[in-house]
Amino acid sequence: MVRLGTENETEELLGDEIFLDVRSSHPLGQHSGSEETGNEEPEQSVQRQSIIPSRMEDVICRLKDEVGYKKSFDVVVREMTLGDTRTAFFMMNGLAKDIALTEVLKRLSYLHGENMTSDALHSFMNLYVPAVQVEPEEDWNKMMTNVLAGSTAMFIEGENRALIIDAKSFPARGPEEPSLERVVRGSRDGFVETLMVNVSLVRRRLRDPRARYEVVRVGERTQTDVCIAYIDDIADMELVESIRDKIKAVHIDGLPLADKQLEEATVRLGWSPFPLVRYSERPDVVASHLLEGNVAVFVDTTPSVMILPTTFFDLVQHVEENRQTPFIGTYLRWVRFLGILVSMFLLPLWFLYVLQPQLLPPNLSFIGPSKEGKIPLVLQFLLAEFGVDLMRMAAVHTPSPLATAMSLVSAILVGDIAVKSGLFINEVILYMAVSAIGMFATPSYELGLANRIVRLVLIVSVAIFKVPGFIVGITAILLLLCFQRSFNRPYLWPFIPFDAKALLNIIFRMPVLESKTRPNLLRPQQRDKMPTGNGRS
Repeated sequence: MVRLGTENETEELLGDEIFLDVRSSHPLGQHSGSEETGNEEPEQSVQRQSIIPSRMEDVICRLKDEVGYKKSFDVVVREMTLGDTRTAFFMMNGLAKDIALTEVLKRLSYLHGENMTSDALHSFMNLYVPAVQVEPEEDWNKMMTNVLAGSTAMFIEGENRALIIDAKSFPARGPEEPSLERVVRGSRDGFVETLMVNVSLVRRRLRDPRARYEVVRVGERTQTDVCIAYIDDIADMELVESIRDKIKAVHIDGLPLADKQLEEATVRLGWSPFPLVRYSERPDVVASHLLEGNVAVFVDTTPSVMILPTTFFDLVQHVEENRQTPFIGTYLRWVRFLGILVSMFLLPLWFLYVLQPQLLPPNLSFIGPSKEGKIPLVLQFLLAEFGVDLMRMAAVHTPSPLATAMSLVSAILVGDIAVKSGLFINEVILYMAVSAIGMFATPSYELGLANRIVRLVLIVSVAIFKVPGFIVGITAILLLLCFQRSFNRPYLWPFIPFDAKALLNIIFRMPVLESKTRPNLLRPQQRDKMPTGNGRS
C-alpha cells in the first residue's frame, strides 16, 4: 500500500524530487543524452535544471553538492534575514571584496518588513542594495561562473533569480617595468596578471570612445576571461570577426597557461618555429598598435597581451627606437638588424669557409682555425649551442643572488677549461658568443629561439652538403616564411609582397609627423592618421 501524505509532506516530497533531478545535472550545466528520460527534449531539461531554486534549502543543498560548500574552506555562504525576508550571500573567500560587502550588509540590516514590497528582488535591486554594479541572474550556471570569477550572489527566498553583486578583490601585484621590454627613457608600468588592471592601463593611454573591449569566456572548467580590444572605426571588422570566431570556437577544458594555450588553439601554428603572434607587456606598445589598426587580445591571469596580426619585421622592432630621436632610433634599429643577421648566419658562414677555404678572398685568408680540436667542428658547434641553452635555463632557475656567480662559472671556467683542454677551439667560442649576443638582442623572445633553430639547421646543412647545403637551407627557410600567414596576412610583408613605402618605414625610424598613414597590411577603415576638423579623419 502507498500512504498518501498530507499536503505539506507532499510539497516537501515534490521539492526534494525536483532537487534530486537538479543534482543529476552536469556541474557545468551540460546535459548527457544517457540521462534523458521519457520524451522530454534535452533543451527543455537543460533549461529546467539551470533555473535557480526558489527555496533556500534547495539552494544550500545544491551549493553543497556542486561547489563543495562546507567542504572547501573558501566557499562562503552568509545567511541573513533582511526585512523579514530570508536571504543568503554566496561568495569565494579571497576573491570577494569583504569591505564592500560589509557595507552592503550594514545598509541592509536596517530594513524592516514594512519596507519590502511584494516583489522582494525588485526592492533589493532598485532600492536597498548599495552597490555600483548589481544585476539579476536567473541562470544557475551563469551565476556560478560569476561567483567563481569573484562576484557575490544574493539569493532571496521565493525568488527564482539571484542578484549578482560585482564586488571583486583579486590578488594582484603592482604594475612594474617588464623585464623583456626595458627602455632607458619611458614609462615603467607594465601589465600584471589581472585583466581589469591591464585594460585600465591601456584605457589611460587611449581615451578614445570608439575603443572596444569585448569579453568572452574560454574553457569549460577554467572559464577564463579573454578580452578582444580594437578601435571600432579603424580596425578591419573582418579581422575582428575572424579573431572573435576563432576564440569562441575553442573547445577545451581550460587555459591554465593562459595566452600561450589560446594562441595554439586559435592560430594553429603547428610545428613551425616562427611566432605568428607578437606578445607585449607594455601598455604603451599595445595602445600604439591599436591606433595602427591591430587587434589586441588580453587573457586573464597573464601579464602579456597578444597583438594580431603580426609580421616578421614587427617582431624585430623595439619601443626603445621610438623613445629616441629619428636618427638615433634608425641607428639602433640598424644595429639590431645586424645583430639578428649575425645570430643566424655568422656561424654557418664561418663554418663553410673553414670547410672550403678556397672560397675566401685573399685579404680574408686569416679566417679559419689555426689548429683543430679533439672534437669535430660540427660537434663543437652543437655542443656550444646546447651549452648556451643550458646556461640560459640555469640562469632562469637560479636565485637572483647566485645568478651572477653561476654566469661567471659557466662562461669563464667552463669555456676556458674546454679550450685549454683541446676539446674546443677559440674561434668556436668567440663566434658562438657573438651569435648568442645577437640572439639576445632580438626584441621578441620567441623569434630569438626560432632564429637559433635556423642557425642549427644551416650548420647541419653546411656540414653535410657544404655550399649547396647553405644555399638550399636559406632557400627552404625563406620559402617557409613566404608561406606563413598570420590571420591571412603575409608574414614577410612588406618584403614579400613588396611594398616600397612600408619597407622604407621599417628600415628608417620616421619622425612622427611624417608617418601619416596606417599600414595597408591591416586594411584599416581609415588610412590617414592625421585628424581633420572635429578630430576624426
